Amino acid sequence: MGSGTVYSGNEKLKLTTRQSPNQGPRRDGATPDIVVIHYTAMASAAAAVETLCNPESEVSAHYLIAEDGEVLSLVPEAMRAWHAGRGQWGSVTDVNSRSIGIELANTGFVPFAAAQMDALTDLLRGIKARWGIRPERVIGHSDMAPGRKIDPGPRFDWRRLASEGHSIWPSPGAVATFSEAGPDRTDEARFVAAMKAFGYTATDDPTLLLKIFRMRFCPWHTGPLDMSDMAMIHDLATRFPVDVNAAWA
Repeated sequence: MGSGTVYSGNEKLKLTTRQSPNQGPRRDGATPDIVVIHYTAMASAAAAVETLCNPESEVSAHYLIAEDGEVLSLVPEAMRAWHAGRGQWGSVTDVNSRSIGIELANTGFVPFAAAQMDALTDLLRGIKARWGIRPERVIGHSDMAPGRKIDPGPRFDWRRLASEGHSIWPSPGAVATFSEAGPDRTDEARFVAAMKAFGYTATDDPTLLLKIFRMRFCPWHTGPLDMSDMAMIHDLATRFPVDVNAAWA
């Protein structure tokens, strides 16, 4: 393994390099315009790196961030890592060719360590600058593979990423604005349409879409589809449509 430094803005992010054999060229000349965040669901970063670098596993990611904030570079950003599988985001079906994958060492049952989140934000700052990736295209594995994947899960701090400009969050006044705009229409068809407009195109199942949406934006909210769900996704789909040239509503 080797060590190096990635410069991102005014920060210096120290990392270790270990090449994973599980990589290849991006298809059809694609370049990354999505970042997908995962958790490893393994006991330690050491165990995860062995899996991500094992040719028999046929999985990899561009980066693995340990609990203490150590960053391991496993696949060069220009190359295609094998982390997204059969997922979809908007019209993108080969997410591997269009994304950079970041694994966080976490079992899925504990909070993400502060040092780990600090390293993630520094890493994202550099990635976004190098590739011009918009904050709304920093997504979770669960977003592009609903029903198959749940990472990075309900304990991941999406609000922090949004506050630092590395992801997005519903507007604080979304519910009030939505309720003032018209009657409380919480039908599933409108919810699914808004979810698709935002990027959730891998399924049409309203129950599954609601579960995945809440896990990211309001993880402890339960019950049937309600006005707050509708208001938040309406706000996100209006401000951040996955197809920036398309209108919806």
